[in-house]
Amino acid sequence: MISGKDIVFMVYLNEAGNTMALDDDSYNLDEQTGVAEEIEIKLPPEYKVVLFNDDYTTKDFVVEVLEQVFHKNVADAIAIMESVHHTGSGVAGVYTYDIAATRASLTEQLARERGFPLRCEAQPC
Repeated sequence: MISGKDIVFMVYLNEAGNTMALDDDSYNLDEQTGVAEEIEIKLPPEYKVVLFNDDYTTKDFVVEVLEQVFHKNVADAIAIMESVHHTGSGVAGVYTYDIAATRASLTEQLARERGFPLRCEAQPC
């Protein structure tokens, strides 16, 4: 079964076993001898990077991290920071696992360098 996160496309294999693009108008599938094959590609699972509120990390530092590490604009960074402050946590972004884990780790490293106990972790969506 195909979900919204899967990609399906058709690949045409010519007699030599080489793939040919189906959107190429230079040939007609009806005139070719070969096999058209449907291929399903599953996208990797997504992880959200969650920031947790504490009583010591400054709002300015959280906004700075959101701008520098997560590439948020000022308005989005302030909105996420306010969410963290008022609800106890906020999602900084959604990424594949490697990117999420790297950004969470970098955030905590920057916080420790500046003397803040900010917690940040990658969680499955």
